[in-house]
Amino acid sequence: MIIGATVTTSAVVLVGAVFLACAVEMVEALTIVLAVGHTRGWRSAFEGTGVALVALAALVAVLGPALVHAPLSVLRLVVGGVLLIFGTQWLRKAILRASGLKALHDEDEIYRETVAELEAVATRPDRDRIAFAMAFKGVFLEGLEVVIAVLTLGTSAHRLGLAAATAGVAIVAVGIVGVIVAKQLSSVPENLMKMGVGVMLVSFGTFWTGEGLKVSWPGSDAFILFFVVFYALVCVALISTTRASSSASLSVAP
Repeated sequence: MIIGATVTTSAVVLVGAVFLACAVEMVEALTIVLAVGHTRGWRSAFEGTGVALVALAALVAVLGPALVHAPLSVLRLVVGGVLLIFGTQWLRKAILRASGLKALHDEDEIYRETVAELEAVATRPDRDRIAFAMAFKGVFLEGLEVVIAVLTLGTSAHRLGLAAATAGVAIVAVGIVGVIVAKQLSSVPENLMKMGVGVMLVSFGTFWTGEGLKVSWPGSDAFILFFVVFYALVCVALISTTRASSSASLSVAP
């Protein structure tokens, strides 16, 4: 019973981390694809998106099995370090944005900038290489972080299939919702989602780095939830402290 509970806990946190990471990155990619489609035509936008998704899926298919066969302790130590690096980067930006020290990610502004860039290039009556390249680049580059999340989280937990399936569901969900509410992309609580992803990545990173170093965590996989709560509280404290410090600085400024 205890083993089943810990496995379920680990799987739930894994699914949540992969889904949120994929959703955040795909919202950014979708903004670019929509701009390309509305400005240059949908054929090239869809072709660029499709090729990028195939390339990303190929990376998972090629690299995933190789990582699965690596020694588990070494794999978790390396992956834990990678997740800590990525997670702290996500958290740093999210905390700065939540504290008002960094501008929030504006999907509407990204859309306008992409449209302006595309309109500055002459259109072509046949297949549009500029539109194809723009859509491919947007989806592929944003998707690389998703691939990293899928490979690192999935292989370390020995649930690569679950991680890949979750990413696929997130891509389809974001695509459907994005088409329906294309004009409301800026209302997506992206910074909150990024903070949630950062917390989960750092939690997994801490847990697996410890396991790679032969640390025996209380409760096994269920201890990941402790890290999630702990890092979430740290983020709240840092945001409050940063806001208070920023307000104090403004109040004493001449």
